[in-house]
Amino acid sequence: MDQVLLLLLIIFAAGVAFDFINGFHDTANAIATVVATRVLALRTAIIMAAVFNVFGAMSGTAVAKTVGEGLVAADGVTQEVVLAALLGAIGWNLLTWYYGIPSSSSHALIGGLLGAGAAHAGFAVWEWDGIRKTLEALVGSPLIGFAGGFVLIVSVTWLTHRMRPQAGQQLFRYLQLGSSGFMAFSHGSNDAQKTMGILTLALYSAGRIDTFEVPFWVVVLAALALGAGTAAGGRRIIHTMGDKIIKLQPIHGFAAETSAASVIYAASHLGFPVSTTHVISSSIMGVGAARGRTAVRWGVARQIVIAWVLTIPACALSAAAFYLPVTLVFG
Repeated sequence: MDQVLLLLLIIFAAGVAFDFINGFHDTANAIATVVATRVLALRTAIIMAAVFNVFGAMSGTAVAKTVGEGLVAADGVTQEVVLAALLGAIGWNLLTWYYGIPSSSSHALIGGLLGAGAAHAGFAVWEWDGIRKTLEALVGSPLIGFAGGFVLIVSVTWLTHRMRPQAGQQLFRYLQLGSSGFMAFSHGSNDAQKTMGILTLALYSAGRIDTFEVPFWVVVLAALALGAGTAAGGRRIIHTMGDKIIKLQPIHGFAAETSAASVIYAASHLGFPVSTTHVISSSIMGVGAARGRTAVRWGVARQIVIAWVLTIPACALSAAAFYLPVTLVFG
């Protein structure tokens, strides 16, 4: 087996591993609220999320093209760069999963790709316009999620304030089934495409494809890997997202999930790689803020925000560090 093909197979193994880890790391994004409100049992919620993640992952490739072409110049990327980027992102995801911190797999992969690219060819390989748009989306989407969660919980509370409490509780238990499915679908529509993008970049850098178009079999592979990871679950982060930020009822879960899923799905349609973790976390905070400042456990929220800020630079440095040994082994 020639070395180019061997390295490509290793990259695909690492890509599938990243996608799988992304699935169980980010399971909480889709189901933390529906589990916390006891609308669904944990096992049932995980299975539902896995199925909808797969469907969402196969809904388009706009985000994949942004990740593969919009952050670093595809012609200036080698397979070693792609492998180092994946290793840096995987290491960070495992570290934050172990400590139950809802960090962003999107930020991890983006940081890894930027760090490994810079280690290979300097900052000239960075596509500054694409980076700017991506960072704007990554920063703006949680703010929109926060505002959306706040506005939606205020609206639905006003619309249903005349309902008997028991009837309202039952109504939002049913509605939350739909909103959690929508959240899982939108998560798959954005997160799996990031892996599709980097695997397509590996194929392009290896000369296996001539144009940057995501092959259908790569779409299927990424979708199934994300779904399998989601089925494996992420109980540590589910606990943080569902119990530690605010005390949730079905009406709050519905508002947070609907707001977050709408933002993520719109971003996927427009080709923006956003952090599903950031968006659902901020939506939960927005819902909590509508109940008063003391309703949100801001200490936990502060820890999450710190992880958000650290992820891109930490993964960039980690991937840059991985680049040298990867090059020594395969270069």
